[in-house]
This record gives sequence, structure tokens and C-alpha cells, in this order.
Amino acid sequence: MNQVFAIAGTTLGEAIRRRVLLIILFVGLAFMIIAPSLSELTPRGERHVLITMTLAVLRITAAILAVTLTVYLIPNEIERRTIYTILSKPVQRYQFLLGKYLGSVAALTLMIALMTIVLLAAFLFYQGARSDIAPIVRSAIMFIFQMSLLAAVAMFFSTFVTPVVNFFLTGFVYIFGTLMNPIFENLTTKGQSTLVKGFAWVAHYIIPNFQNLDVTPGAAIEAAQQLRGSELNFMMYGVVYSFTYIGILLALSVLVFDRREV
Repeated sequence: MNQVFAIAGTTLGEAIRRRVLLIILFVGLAFMIIAPSLSELTPRGERHVLITMTLAVLRITAAILAVTLTVYLIPNEIERRTIYTILSKPVQRYQFLLGKYLGSVAALTLMIALMTIVLLAAFLFYQGARSDIAPIVRSAIMFIFQMSLLAAVAMFFSTFVTPVVNFFLTGFVYIFGTLMNPIFENLTTKGQSTLVKGFAWVAHYIIPNFQNLDVTPGAAIEAAQQLRGSELNFMMYGVVYSFTYIGILLALSVLVFDRREV
């Protein structure tokens, strides 16, 4: 595992130094600082609407960071020819992929944690100490698992498509997976053809459902009602769900990368 951790540490250092990621992060942080002061823009100044709005921005920023960081991981190593140096040493290809993935997840975790801390500090400064900031913490924790899953999707595509194609494919998977529940319900109604229903069922089980990892206010209530369980159970189910999909995607990535000429 020493090789994996060494590659992960290098990937984390490179991610912190990438200017485009820092620019996206600073834009997100700027909104985190300003957003809690905009309560007059919400209907009747409702606090939970403000929390939902700021969490949506946090999730979008984290998703952009995850995709931007991950789609170039493998192509950059091939373009700079550093992959030849790494693979010429006693490093297996699966160790290389796992190290790159763990490094990107560590970078995403640091960035989401930083944005969450700034958001909490801004809420406490503008709104005062309140007990209902707990949804922010719970949502931020689940965002880490969401973005880890999204990074695994991008990692899988990066083993056989270009970064541009990967960007759009990963973006499509994230948007479809975020809106999967209403789309699935519409496509499986009685009026739809068997072909459409079959497509809906296949997509439902192949594409990760990111709503299973969403505990933002409103979504958490709906999801908890669907599962007939507590929010803690829903979060535990989401963690197991994400680990399962991440394991499958990383295994597929290794299979494809092992057969690829670099």
C-alpha cells in the first residue's frame, strides 16, 4: 500500500496547486461568506430556504471541483509521460489508479470541509447561533460521499475517453442521477411502452442515484419517508450504496486500464 499512498499524496499536492481548482474554490468560498446575509431574498426570510439554497451552491461547487479534478487525472499523466516513469517502477496499474483516486477524494474532502467551515462561520456571524445548522453538517458529510462517487464515475470514463467527452459524460450521469427518481416515475407509468419502461429500469440500476446520498432539507424528508426510516438510517444506507458503486466503478476502471496501451 506504500505505493498507493505515495501516489495519493502526490495527487493531493498537485490538486492543491492547480490554479483552475483554486479559482473555483475561491468563487465558492466567496458565495459561502455572502449567502447567509441574503435572507431577505428568500420567501418571508425563511431560514430553512436559505440553508437549502446555500447547500445547493455548495453541492454545485463541489460537483464542478470533482469533475474538473478527475477528468484530467489519467490524461495528464499520459501527456506529460510521467506515467511511464511511475509504471517502470514496481507499481501495478491498479495501484496507480487507486492512488490517483484516493488522492482526488482527499483533495475533494479538504475543499468541501473548508467550504463547510466557512459557511458555518458565516451563518453564525449573520444569523446567530442556532440549533438548525445541523442539516448543513449532515449534508456536507453526504456531499463528500456524493463527490467520491462522482469522482469514481469520472475515473472510469477517463480510462477510455478524452477529457472533453469525459466532462460531458460525467456531467450527464450526475444530472440524470440527481433527477433520477422523478424521471423514473414518469417513464414507468402505465401509459409508457414496454421499451421505454425497459430503458428506465436498465438506467435505474446502471446509473448511480445521487438522491440516495442527498439529505438536504426537503430531500431528506422525502427520502426518509420513502425508506420509512430515520435520517441516520438513510445516511448509513447512502454510505453503503456509494461504497458499492465506487467499488464496482474502480474494478471496471482497472479492467479497462489494464488492457489499454499507454
